[in-house]
Amino acid sequence: MSASRTVSALCLDLAGVLYQGPQALPGARQALAMLRATGLPLRFATNTSQRNRHQILKDLESLELDIEPAELFTAPRAAHDYLSQQQLQPYCLIHPNLKQEFADLEGRHANAVLVGDAGRKFDYQHLDKAFRLLHVGAPLIAIGLNRYYQLDDGLHLDAGPFVKALEYASGQTAIITGKPSRTFFAQVLDSLGSQAEQTLMVGDDIHGDVEGALNAGMQACLVQTGKYREGDEDSIEGDFSMETDILALAKKLSDTL
Repeated sequence: MSASRTVSALCLDLAGVLYQGPQALPGARQALAMLRATGLPLRFATNTSQRNRHQILKDLESLELDIEPAELFTAPRAAHDYLSQQQLQPYCLIHPNLKQEFADLEGRHANAVLVGDAGRKFDYQHLDKAFRLLHVGAPLIAIGLNRYYQLDDGLHLDAGPFVKALEYASGQTAIITGKPSRTFFAQVLDSLGSQAEQTLMVGDDIHGDVEGALNAGMQACLVQTGKYREGDEDSIEGDFSMETDILALAKKLSDTL
């Protein structure tokens, strides 16, 4: 991290940065305590679309990761807000855990397609129904554009490849409500009350977290945990820092602030 660049606020990804699967990552609790001690305002931004907001907060509590509900920004909530504002009734190609979060928006006559990590629903029947709606003009809204995610047994396909397939088939461009959308980052910045150039985004996803933050005018740090793979740092252009894990970053910030 460049000592010449001021950091006045922090935004952290969750999965792959603070925890992996059912366990907190080594040093995550200590790092979070150290970051709180700096006095910097914190926000946590996640594209996770297999767990609803309530489940995420319960998971964090069980992992003894001290995060307030107001500090949590989720891509599914951003998608819900967008659909509501646009008065759209979505056909939801999403994980069952998110069904309740969008139940108030679904109607008999869908006029939009919402895509998250649908898991086993990413089959021909469901994708074809989504395509047919898109083909007659329904907009395509995607919770995120992540290519893959990390579990204990390795990497798995995320929703991004299926979003791209629907874009290709329908000729549409998806409206992304989570990372790397500038609108999503703008909501986080507004909550923090900080300038983009003085806000540091920390994540393990070189595209969704780091590249997305840079495109939003923020500083970015790539941590070598979670989905990080050697060479990820060479796949994008831009000035960003890299640390072995969140604890290494927390120690560096504590020493410089």
